[in-house]
Amino acid sequence: MTRGLFWGNLIGIGLLLIQKYFGIIQLNPENYYVNEAPVYLNWMYIVALNIGTIIICLLVLLIPSYIITKISPVKAIRFD
Repeated sequence: MTRGLFWGNLIGIGLLLIQKYFGIIQLNPENYYVNEAPVYLNWMYIVALNIGTIIICLLVLLIPSYIITKISPVKAIRFD
């Protein structure tokens, strides 16, 4: 999970920084009133997004495990 967050952050923030400093994505100023796509980086949003991702991933893994522990194998196997 942390490896995926690391590579996702590296690629995502890297692309944002490339756009911020080099302006790779150009826009038509007649339609958008700016020459290039603007980028806003707020580190608190990035940290909050990463923490939220970790919490959601843990819940998605733990909730089904908890539900499965409540199932009795004898009742699950019995054919009535």
